[in-house]
Amino acid sequence: MLRVAIQMDPIEAVNIESDTTFLQAMEAQNRGYPLWVYDFRTLALEDGELFCRARPVTLRQTVGDHVSFGDEVKLNLGDDVDVILMRQDPPFDMAYVTATYLLETVHPKTLVVNDPAEVRSAPEKLLVTHFPGLTPPTLISSDPVALADFHRRHGEVVLKPLHGAAGSGVVRLKADDPNLDALVEIHAMGSRDPLVIQKFLPAVSKGDKRIILIDGEPVGAINRIPAKDQVRSNLRVGGTAAPVELTERDREICAAIGPTLKARGLIFVGIDVIGDWMTEINVTSPTGAQQLKRFTGVDAAALMWDAIEQKRLA
Repeated sequence: MLRVAIQMDPIEAVNIESDTTFLQAMEAQNRGYPLWVYDFRTLALEDGELFCRARPVTLRQTVGDHVSFGDEVKLNLGDDVDVILMRQDPPFDMAYVTATYLLETVHPKTLVVNDPAEVRSAPEKLLVTHFPGLTPPTLISSDPVALADFHRRHGEVVLKPLHGAAGSGVVRLKADDPNLDALVEIHAMGSRDPLVIQKFLPAVSKGDKRIILIDGEPVGAINRIPAKDQVRSNLRVGGTAAPVELTERDREICAAIGPTLKARGLIFVGIDVIGDWMTEINVTSPTGAQQLKRFTGVDAAALMWDAIEQKRLA
């Protein structure tokens, strides 16, 4: 039996019909695992030991009444639990990075999924750059001269914040669009992070495929189709989920990246593929498992716990 703590945003606020973390938590409960949830802001490191304030939960598949809480307890995350799911949503800011440093003090004695050091080292839009030939032309920079040069060379592009999530701040620019400089200036007013500029892929109109990999192996995919005349296909900003099959190119991409993901301890990963090109590798709080189960019957949460059990109970 595994004792499980989930570091996440408030569970009482999730949509139980679409939230991947809820599916993962329900599967843990169905396996008889004691289950707690906690906010990363309650993490406390003292004399080499990591604690948090956590609440035991009982979950139900009842909309509007899906969770009951027990009394809050102080957990020693190095001794009182066997597995921590790090599932709070981005932004991937210094608070998020600091949480990975804190969790690193208990991992791997307590298995953290995904490995916190590797999460810190693998921002979604940066890790893809380790795999040339699988991604579209991409530049990551804060330099307005470099960004303008890329725009001039590649024509129609997509501009997005490096550490953005769920489609936030994504802008499509035509080849002759004069607004790049202004957008770079606006971004710089609120952030010192670089921007990502990427050649626009017309195939996005047919969908942005989310492929889920468990311990480096692809288990299935869903297609996220953007609303008409939109470039963002993320479900949180109006994209529509649809069933889709893995193509030979998808399997080629997964075969190329899978060994690296497995070696890095990135057990639950979602990659984004548009046409023949991988655009992101999501390791912080990947989504899509509920839709995958609904369309195909493939239960990525169950497969994740199978992989964790092999590592912890074998």
